[in-house]
Amino acid sequence: MSSPDVVPVSLAEIARIAGVGRAAVSNWRRRHDSFPTRIGGTDVSPQFSLAEVEQWLRDNGKLRDVGGKELLWPRFELLGSRNESGLAVAEAARRMRSSRARISHAELSPQARELVAEAAKLGRAEGPRDTFEFLLQRWLETHVRQLSTTPPPLATLMTRIALTARLGPQDGGLTVLDPACGTGHLAAAAAQEYDGPGLELLACERDPALAALASARLGFVADDRHIRTRIATADALREDPFTGAKADIALCNPPFNERDWGYEELATDQRWTHGLPPRTEPELAWVQHLLSHLKPGGVAVVVLPPAVASRKAGRRIRGSLLRTGALRAVVSLPPGSAQPHSVSLQLWVLRAAADGPAAPPPSQDALLVDATGFARPGTREPSPDWDALGSFVLTALATLDHPDQEPPESAARVPLLDLLDDEVDVTPGRYTASASEPSSKELANKWSEFGLLLTDLADQAQHLSVLDVETCTQQTTTTVGDLVKAGALTLRAGQQPPEKTAAVNGNAVPLLTIADLLLDGAPSGLLTTASAPTLAEEGDVVVAGVIRAFKAWVHEGAPMALGPQLYTLRVDSEKLDPHFLAGCLRAPANGRQAGTHASSSSRVDIRRLQVLQLPLEKQMVYADTFRRLRAFEALIVRAERSGKGLVSDMSDRLAAGGLAT
Repeated sequence: MSSPDVVPVSLAEIARIAGVGRAAVSNWRRRHDSFPTRIGGTDVSPQFSLAEVEQWLRDNGKLRDVGGKELLWPRFELLGSRNESGLAVAEAARRMRSSRARISHAELSPQARELVAEAAKLGRAEGPRDTFEFLLQRWLETHVRQLSTTPPPLATLMTRIALTARLGPQDGGLTVLDPACGTGHLAAAAAQEYDGPGLELLACERDPALAALASARLGFVADDRHIRTRIATADALREDPFTGAKADIALCNPPFNERDWGYEELATDQRWTHGLPPRTEPELAWVQHLLSHLKPGGVAVVVLPPAVASRKAGRRIRGSLLRTGALRAVVSLPPGSAQPHSVSLQLWVLRAAADGPAAPPPSQDALLVDATGFARPGTREPSPDWDALGSFVLTALATLDHPDQEPPESAARVPLLDLLDDEVDVTPGRYTASASEPSSKELANKWSEFGLLLTDLADQAQHLSVLDVETCTQQTTTTVGDLVKAGALTLRAGQQPPEKTAAVNGNAVPLLTIADLLLDGAPSGLLTTASAPTLAEEGDVVVAGVIRAFKAWVHEGAPMALGPQLYTLRVDSEKLDPHFLAGCLRAPANGRQAGTHASSSSRVDIRRLQVLQLPLEKQMVYADTFRRLRAFEALIVRAERSGKGLVSDMSDRLAAGGLAT
């Protein structure tokens, strides 16, 4: 067991420190008797002493290109508490910017204070801002399940929308407000996007650790640009720290679905000019809070769950927002744009009435934009194509104050008379769905593509149907376990990842789980490369070890992380063909025989799976047929999907009276 003074690190953390993959660390551990011994954890997830690991890496020349940040982070993680580690990172940033700064959070432990001093010293040596951003990112990754942050691309898009849509003077400085700022992503994006003079950032956050981190982040921004910043730690709805302050733009990603938002004590608040928000509609309280802080012509862009656009309880307030022209646009984002990643969140664009002779007349419509089609395919929680999404949304919003300009496809300018019905539903898809219907030419092309699929399917069926396939009881087989012992393949089990993140960057790999296979077969998220316990490389055979999701295939493409009950088999190419191996393994009877008990939730003992014993040249013949069988299966799936799509499109056309008689 480790002592209280020892900092434990995992294999993934060692890989980060050394700047290598986890497989390399596992190899070091096997090949070098001098590698530090385990001090804790389990055989599957061992832990080692950071000091011993650092010394070993230095002695073996593995730390030449690695900075001290990676060695520092595990000690922040050892603080344990999310709040204390976050406050310590923020305090370190203050000390990096000014060596004379004093500790502002007296509750920090002596251990945290000592760590703050070391981090500040390292930051001044290696670059204060880079060091802080590294520590902040690691802190966010470690606590990703407890936090909801605004991805930088979304923060940038929201800022550009607000800057584009606001009215009034454009050269007299800019005040930006974020009343639920988290760690300051939106305010930082505003500082980056606005290059004019006189920028002031007003931000508020009720979580002390998040507020301290936002203050630290915006402190670096202020140093670079001489920007005025005011960061408050408070609940903006209950205790508005900026009462009376007015902003040119407001950006907000508020907390969702909170029932205890202050309904009773705020019942007579003057901010509710469009009506008292129902107890179940806290998001509409945030909407009116933002509007109360806008200058004439000012714009607020807020992230909201899609239910806010249609819930019955909020229809009266939605109606008032539309009638007064405050709600100017609603944009439906693709799933994966922000947490929760499985939901198609919305951006509401709100604008305070402008004054003066140049003010536009009251609006008679609202712009509804359906941008859900800009998700990158291939993952269950897809990351949007941010470049295409941003261009489309900004193009659509450019028509906001120009009635003579037609919005692009999948966007519609909807008259208020059509919106102010009994439901006051402002969900964009309800009004833009017709724009996505295929034209007659597109429908004809779909039928043509379906015909080609059927032709390919018939060709594969013809080839497979003439094969001489007989039952053979005398063929010798072996097991995966025996092949592992013989060195013909290596077997690795997938594991529960230590962390999961939606961030898209050059060090990320997709994560596949059993749940993904049961849903649509696409990876459900991303992991940093170093934190991925088990990676499937191109040419590896991947096997799902549960009967209800049992399958085996040869992985193609970039590396992919595997979750629990998934396995990767890497063959010796001089002894085994991977397609032959995968074809043998995925036989349904093979999985049932290797199951641990007779139910759909049965696990498969991978080592008991049977494989034909054939020389390599005969394996190649089998492999070719297995590939044809997989291609046949894929064609069936594509034909089914295409056929259902055609039935849906044709049914819509016929129900609308589109049949020429």
